Amino acid sequence: MPDLLQFIVVSACLGALIGLIRQWGEQADRRAGDFAGVRTHTFWALLGCLGAYASEAHAPFAFLVVLVLVAAHLMAQAAHQPQSAPGSTSLAGAILTIFCGALVFWEETKSAVLVAATTMVLMGTKQGIHTLTRGITRQDIHATLQFVAISGVILPLVPNRDLGPYGAFNPFSTWLMVVLISGLGFAGYIAIRIVGAGAGILLTGLLGGLASSTASTLAFSRRSAKEPGLADHYSLAVIAACTVMLPRVLVATGLVNREFTLSLLVPFGLMAIPGIAFAAYLWLARGLETRAGDTPELANPLGLSTAIKFAAFYAVIAFGVKVIRAEGWTQGLLPLSFVSGLADMIAISLSVARDHEGGNAESSLATQAVVLAAISNTLLKAGMAVVLGSTGLKWRVAIVLGATAAIGAGWMWLGSGWSPFGAGS
Repeated sequence: MPDLLQFIVVSACLGALIGLIRQWGEQADRRAGDFAGVRTHTFWALLGCLGAYASEAHAPFAFLVVLVLVAAHLMAQAAHQPQSAPGSTSLAGAILTIFCGALVFWEETKSAVLVAATTMVLMGTKQGIHTLTRGITRQDIHATLQFVAISGVILPLVPNRDLGPYGAFNPFSTWLMVVLISGLGFAGYIAIRIVGAGAGILLTGLLGGLASSTASTLAFSRRSAKEPGLADHYSLAVIAACTVMLPRVLVATGLVNREFTLSLLVPFGLMAIPGIAFAAYLWLARGLETRAGDTPELANPLGLSTAIKFAAFYAVIAFGVKVIRAEGWTQGLLPLSFVSGLADMIAISLSVARDHEGGNAESSLATQAVVLAAISNTLLKAGMAVVLGSTGLKWRVAIVLGATAAIGAGWMWLGSGWSPFGAGS
């Protein structure tokens, strides 16, 4: 028989931790009443552990009896004292605490800790969850349903086989890239909704760039034309959104091809220097204050219709990369990358990363292709800011993004794909 004493101690500790969070939450709400706290949850965990032990060693139905008795007690309490009775959360917490004790006895300690931790998190974030749900809008629900449709409904139905000339079109792989980019954009959108406008212009620019750097550039540039006195704030947001595009591409390609992504670290790191330096200058040297209410509304960047357009664009780019590779037109990859970067650099980046198979010459060219796409995309956003933004924003963004593009071009000219990781040398 395993060491029962050890199981009892571990069960009691987990139950006490759950009860501590529960009791703190009820006291923070200033609720009076005989709610279940540290002692009660400790008892429940011990009952679960001893019930599981008794079921195995003495009485086969002891654990089931413990569950039924605790649940019946809580339901009876709810029936006789509806004003102060425990609710569904208390009942669920009680049952989960009992199972934590049982899992410890069944030598599933890792599972018991995970269940206890999840229970504590959900109990401890009660007010935060209520606040979050009260702020949910119809647009948020619509965005969530679209993401669920993109990832959970359409993807399993798409056939997974190579089609067309050169086997260049795989419906499943194409839509999987849509799900990947949709997930990154949706995460940025949710982050913006959580932090709200009061988070400050820098954080909103960074999160907006994670969702869609192009949409963020358009939104902040147009806002600066209406409020030219806030040129510093809006130029910081635009540059932050355009700079965070670089690590966003690294994350996306890293999920597809880690080795290839390593070759992008040096050029992308160098290209990020102007944006980081500008943000540090405004934030530290000039003491730019965080302002609430200066952030324009940023909508969900990748709805269902946009996802379909991205899938079509990605399929065309992937076909072009396959043709260039199959026919040996290697230098044609660079013009394709430049043109593709003007529309969406993620598509060419993922296409190159998925098609990349190593080899020094191919690695160098593939890395240069993605860097060139980043250069053209950066120049496009600089042009948007110059055309749509205020005078103060125009020259700031033009200088910083111009320097970003120039560093990328200089790396292509001087470095020719050099990487300390050897993936592009």
